[in-house]
Amino acid sequence: MPTVMPDVANQTQAQTEGALDWVGMSNIEVPLMVAAAGVPERPVAAKVEAFVNLKNPKTKGIHMSRLYLLLDKMSTEGELSHDTLKQLLNDFIESHKDISDQAFIKFDFDYHLRRKSLISKKQGWKAYPVSLTGRYDAGQLKLELSVDVPYSSTCPCSAALARQLIQDAFSEKFAGQEQVDASILHEWLGSTEGIVATPHSQRSVAEVKVALSDSVNDFPIVELIDAIEGALKTPVQAAVKREDEQEFARLNGQNLMFCEDASRRLQHQLNQMSNFRDFWLRVNHYESLHAHDAVSVTTKGVPGGYSA
Repeated sequence: MPTVMPDVANQTQAQTEGALDWVGMSNIEVPLMVAAAGVPERPVAAKVEAFVNLKNPKTKGIHMSRLYLLLDKMSTEGELSHDTLKQLLNDFIESHKDISDQAFIKFDFDYHLRRKSLISKKQGWKAYPVSLTGRYDAGQLKLELSVDVPYSSTCPCSAALARQLIQDAFSEKFAGQEQVDASILHEWLGSTEGIVATPHSQRSVAEVKVALSDSVNDFPIVELIDAIEGALKTPVQAAVKREDEQEFARLNGQNLMFCEDASRRLQHQLNQMSNFRDFWLRVNHYESLHAHDAVSVTTKGVPGGYSA
C-alpha cells in the first residue's frame, strides 16, 4: 500500500493568523514565444514573478507548484499574448479559488531587434530590456508594458561654451584681417586648432512604462520602442561605418538635450498614442562631466494613475 505523503499546506493551519497581499515565486526561468504587434512571434528567455494573494488568514500556505505548472504549460503549449496572459491569471485564481481572488505576474526579458545604421544601412542586433506585467483583481485585468531605450544626449550648455571657444580661436587666428580666404578658412576649420572644443555627451536611458488599453492584444513592444527613438532622434547604434558615425555626430549636434528636453519630447509623443491609457517615464543622463546623473521623471497625469 503506497505511503500517503504529508500535505502541510492543506492539513495544517497558520500558527499566526493573517491575510497576505502576495505569495508566490520570483526568478522563475522560462523560455517564451512573445506575440508583439507588427512582427513575427519570437522566443525570449524570461525571468518571471508569479503571485496570488492569500485572503484566508487561517490558511497555512498557497500551492506554488500549481502556479509553476500553469506557467510551464503556457510556455510549452502557447505564446505570451493579451489573451493567454489573462487566461493564465484566471487559472492562477481558479487553482486557489478557496483562498485567493487576486493574481499577479511579471515577465522580464531582453527583446532583440535588428536595427539599420543611419546611412550605410548595415544591420545589427540591439537588445531592449522589457517587462510585461499583469494583475487580475475583481474581474479586472490591468496590463503594463515597460521598456528601457538607450540613446545619446549632448549638453546644450556645453555646446554653447564650445562654440564660444571656437569663436574666440577664430578671432585670435584671423585678428586684424578684414577678409579671410575661403580655402584657408576651410582648412583651418578642419584642424584641431580650428575646433578647439567639443561639447560633452553621454549614453542615456529612457525608462518608459505604459498602461495598455483594453483593445490591445499583441503587445506593442516595437511600436513603443520606435516611438521613443523617433522622439529622441539619437538612438544608440549597432553596426556602424564612418558615414554612420558622422551622421550620428550630426544628429547629436542638431538635437541638443537637457534631461528636461528629452523628458518633454517623450511626454509629447506618448500623449499622441491612444493605445496607452497612462504612462510613466524616467530619463537618465549618465553625465560625462559629473560623477552624478541628471534625471527627469514625469507621467501622463491621469487621475488615480501613475505617480511620479
